Amino acid sequence: MSRVQLALNVADLAASVEFYSRLFGVEPAKRRPGYANFALTEPPLKLVLIEGEAGQETRLDHLGVEVATTEEVTAATARLEEAGLATFEENDTSCCYALQDKVWVHGPGKEPWEIYVVKADADRMGKSGALAGDACCTGS
Repeated sequence: MSRVQLALNVADLAASVEFYSRLFGVEPAKRRPGYANFALTEPPLKLVLIEGEAGQETRLDHLGVEVATTEEVTAATARLEEAGLATFEENDTSCCYALQDKVWVHGPGKEPWEIYVVKADADRMGKSGALAGDACCTGS
């Protein structure tokens, strides 16, 4: 299993959950304070909604590719490094209410991409030390 992840910061989490539930015809796979995600099989998409500030427009938080195993993350890391991309690895990190292994890269417009595996559920949102900025899974 592999699917693209799109993480959005939204001003009104409840309204966004209602909209995307109607759009995709499913309820969120995970709902926590300030957070919801939809794990869709068709199209293969992990849509992550992160509560932002009231009144702000929806904006991109980060992008990702969810894979099934840590070995796939390791293989992706090697492939990215061989391609000359700067990578940052994190293992056993808590992010988006999940324990994950991941590798981060930046696109040409500085958009953060992660390739990650969810290893277990976690009881906190978590922060990553991988990237500068204020994205959900990024810290200072």
